[in-house]
Formats: sequence, C-alpha cells, structure tokens
Amino acid sequence: MTGKFVTFEGIDGSGKTTQIDLLETALKQRGISTSILREPGGTRLSEKIRDILLDHKNMHLSLSAESLLFVAARAQLMEEKIKPALERDKFVICDRFSDSTIAYQGYGRGLNIEYLEELNNFNTDSIQPDLTFILDIDPEKAALRMSSLALDRMESTGIEFYLRVQEGYLEIAHRFPMRCVLIDGSHPESEVFELIMKVVNKKLLKEMSCS
Repeated sequence: MTGKFVTFEGIDGSGKTTQIDLLETALKQRGISTSILREPGGTRLSEKIRDILLDHKNMHLSLSAESLLFVAARAQLMEEKIKPALERDKFVICDRFSDSTIAYQGYGRGLNIEYLEELNNFNTDSIQPDLTFILDIDPEKAALRMSSLALDRMESTGIEFYLRVQEGYLEIAHRFPMRCVLIDGSHPESEVFELIMKVVNKKLLKEMSCS
C-alpha cells in the first residue's frame, strides 16, 4: 500500500472534526487526493451499526456486544474504503480507529485490553495508521463545548467514564510514541492546526507525491 493513513483520536468534544476539516482543506489546496472517513460509519453497513451504537434506545446494550459492533463496523470500513484508498495512493484521514476501542471499551468500560487488541489486529489485518493525533482535553471542558448539543448514547456516559477514557489515550500515546502525537486540544483551533500541519509536513508530505 502506497497511500498515507492518518487517524484522529480523543474524547468527544476534543475538536477532532474541526481539525480534520482544516487538514482536508490544506491537503486539497496542495492537490493531494484525500479520503475522509469516520468510525463507526463510512459504509452503508457501518452506518447502520453506528445507528445502533449511538441510539439512546439501546442504553442496555451489553459491553461485549458494544465492542463487537464497533469491531464489525471497522472491519467493513477497512475492506470497502480504507484499503482501496491506500492502494490508490490516497491520503486517508479517519475520525477514530482502533485506538478508540482500547480507550473507550478497554479503559472506559474496563474490558480486557489484550483481547481487544487481538480483535483490532484481526479486523484490520494488523494495518496501523502512519500517524495518529490524540487531542487531549479535560473532560469537563469537553462537556462544556458540547453542552448545546443533543448527546448520543456514548456521549451521555458521564465525566468519570471520560476520565478513564482520557487516561487510556494518554497510555496509548506513551506506548506508541513513534505513531502517536499528543496535542493539547484546549488551545485555540488555529494553534492546534499549526502543530498538526507541522507534523504532517515533516513526517508524511515529504514522502508523498501529489495526485
């Protein structure tokens, strides 16, 4: 595979979507073919799974079922979108990927992390992002950012849950320093994007031809 694969991670309200939009615009201005995806979602089947996972009517979804649904949505996204895009030399940007399973279901829900990592390797054919940005923000500040929004099933879990998820992301950044870049998501959007663009220029764009 010859394309580049970048993922954005962080708790809800960390600013991932804004930074992905800014990066997409910057790459297109340089003539770089991009593919923007999200998890769970990105395919017809994966979007249906997303609806199940985020619907308040499914508050009693078991933790194992929740994890397996996320994994199933990711497997379909890999097969239909991510692999083909990378093979076509595209710059793939994904809002969440396998790290979310470790942070949310592992640290947040308390499920076995080693088992979740095995599931991740299985459903992604062990394909890892070239670069992962983890936007770190205090869960209370993130909650304030989202206070005017209608929260979905996952977003309604509470501050204590998000503190555990945040801890998980910090541990992931510590374990994989070559891939993960930890950025303070509480800074102004322009400052965050400036840091992101510096890293992308240094680590990826110099290796990638425009298409």
